[in-house]
Amino acid sequence: MFTGLVETIGTVTSLDPLDTGAGGGGGTSLTISDCEEILSDAHLGDSICVNGTTYRGHDLPKKGTCLTITSFDKTWFKVGVAPETLRRTNLGSLQSNSRVNLERAVSATTRMGGHFVQGHVDTTAKILSVTPDGNALVLRLQPGDRSVLRYIVEKGYVTLDGASLTITKVVDGEDGFWEVMLIAYTQEKIVTASKKTGEEVNVEIDIVGKYVEKSVQAYFAGASSGDFGILEKMVGRIVEEKLKTLSTVS
Repeated sequence: MFTGLVETIGTVTSLDPLDTGAGGGGGTSLTISDCEEILSDAHLGDSICVNGTTYRGHDLPKKGTCLTITSFDKTWFKVGVAPETLRRTNLGSLQSNSRVNLERAVSATTRMGGHFVQGHVDTTAKILSVTPDGNALVLRLQPGDRSVLRYIVEKGYVTLDGASLTITKVVDGEDGFWEVMLIAYTQEKIVTASKKTGEEVNVEIDIVGKYVEKSVQAYFAGASSGDFGILEKMVGRIVEEKLKTLSTVS
């Protein structure tokens, strides 16, 4: 679990093909440097979020989501990136000297200044425009998977390249998009601020929205099959509260 508050920006120093021989799994070995401040207490088995994608030190690749930290030192670490991850995220477009957002997993003493971030990329989004607004920047983004727009709400949260950002505008529909604003301080702390129109960012929508959607669907599915228990309890509670209010007033 992460907060979406980027701790530091690392630099990609090498990308090497993995298992290219017959029967190999493919993929890329990714080495990231200039990140000593998040490696001072690192252990194999820890999680590090790279541009919104989680790397876990003890898991083997599983459908391109959880990957193994193969080695690390004081200033760099290396991971194996599966082909599925390269296809589903913007990690496939990384080059030597590319910069990436980095965050360690939360600890028991972490301040929850952002929102609940899993490090599981839902889709990528294309930057439609970057517009200055004073010393801030307004980014307009359109998701590759339009269905995620139903989870995007104004003043809600979205994770872009691992950074928790507040949504300032939403337009639904086939050509739908949303906007976020990067203040001057944020521009200095995340790589997204340096991206240009046409580039892509990794997107993770707020997991709370997914849980709410599933709960509501389950409720209405139960109601449609004749299970009105929850509805009856809800109505009963409302009536009871109203009666208490009326008796107090009288």
